[in-house]
Amino acid sequence: MSDSGSAAMLDDPHSELLSDLHSESEELDRLVAPLEPGRWLLATPSPGWSLAHQIAHLTWTDSAALLAVTDPGAFAAESDKARAAPDTFVDEGAAAGAALPPAELLARWRDGRARLHLALRGAPPGARFPWYGPPMSAASMATARLMETWAHGQDIADALGVRREPTARLRHVAWIGVRARDYAYLVRGKQPPAEPFRVELAAPGGELWTYGPEGAAQRVTGPALDFCLLATQRAHRADLAVRAEGPDADAWLDIAQAFAGPAGPGRAPKGA
Repeated sequence: MSDSGSAAMLDDPHSELLSDLHSESEELDRLVAPLEPGRWLLATPSPGWSLAHQIAHLTWTDSAALLAVTDPGAFAAESDKARAAPDTFVDEGAAAGAALPPAELLARWRDGRARLHLALRGAPPGARFPWYGPPMSAASMATARLMETWAHGQDIADALGVRREPTARLRHVAWIGVRARDYAYLVRGKQPPAEPFRVELAAPGGELWTYGPEGAAQRVTGPALDFCLLATQRAHRADLAVRAEGPDADAWLDIAQAFAGPAGPGRAPKGA
């Protein structure tokens, strides 16, 4: 899959992207719905966050995305609050939802993501919406929601000791990870490299997903799953089979992040 094909697909919010977002959410729903209430308190790899915090964060972020799509003015007021407390607003949002009974939290998550799905499907072509990072199209917003759902689902799966089978939906996570290259530099106060990189990822189905010019001097290669774990900061680079050719590509792999907001601390290597 080429980067041009990916961009064309994601420009249409009525494409299979929304179906993939729905499928990703449903897979995670099936993982948490049968859990007894006490299991929602299980700690996840994210410090201080239980399973309930993870679902609460998705619920909170879906609500913020819905506000951005349906009432940009109201979202601007909320984003002002976030800028006033950049180090705490995410944790505070997760903690508020995690305090709810699990059944109520689960119901809110289901309702919120259904409302967002309808809003994104009905968004006018070419519309762009405010966000905590750069403004997004409806397709980019849906991609970001899928990326977050997959990433926080990984935290939950790790806490439960469950191995999730990687799917072709990872192409959306990989795409936003590549597209966010410059943002990873800017959020750290650094100047992004001027030249594009070549990224070649082995997809779960055996095909090759490619991004950037074929002749680029700076290259990143490896399994798509590993790149997605790296870009969402769900695993340390040392534990993944992602490789860089060239000093700029090598430096990027140390700071890559697919999500908006401040640079995260990432995960420690296994055994550290």
